[in-house]
Amino acid sequence: MPGQRKTPPRGDSHLERREFFRIEDRIGLEIRRLHQADTHNPVVDPFSDSPADALRAELRRLDQDIRGHLASLAERDRLLTGLIKSLNSKVDALARIIAFEQNPLQPEDWQDVTLSEGGITFTSPTASFKPGDRLAIRMTLPPELYQPQAMAEVHDTNTGAQGTTRVHALFSDLDDGDRQQIARHVMRWQIRQRQKD
Repeated sequence: MPGQRKTPPRGDSHLERREFFRIEDRIGLEIRRLHQADTHNPVVDPFSDSPADALRAELRRLDQDIRGHLASLAERDRLLTGLIKSLNSKVDALARIIAFEQNPLQPEDWQDVTLSEGGITFTSPTASFKPGDRLAIRMTLPPELYQPQAMAEVHDTNTGAQGTTRVHALFSDLDDGDRQQIARHVMRWQIRQRQKD
């Protein structure tokens, strides 16, 4: 997450939060509770448990370079631009598949959530979360296997009859690229739902 352009935290008004489209979906969800020291250190990546992290950062940098060059190339040669975009998408898909296969999620990591660009609601088996808790969240969004990451703050919790807790968290720090991945996922989910009806 370091080195990426951030979207400033959004206001905390109820009306502003209601503007986001929400979907009910089953996604891969990894959550790390942040300690006070981690919340003030943007360089710390709570999911940096792989030696391939430097390669992933390089891949993101190269992807940004390619996108910049494509904009100027599109003015001169649309056919070549379309081909390069297709090749770039193919490489991107391969990278996501390889990353997912190297670090597969366990069955318990997949759960039903409510997701929007503004936050996420998930179920915890215990009442271990409380309002104000700071979380690092990594999502795996099928079928494309995008893995956006975000910092979030627990806004509210509701304890269910079976002892589980429904946790409502608002994204407080989210890269623009990760926000766009969530937005595309929400839009594609809505399209698939309309096609089913």
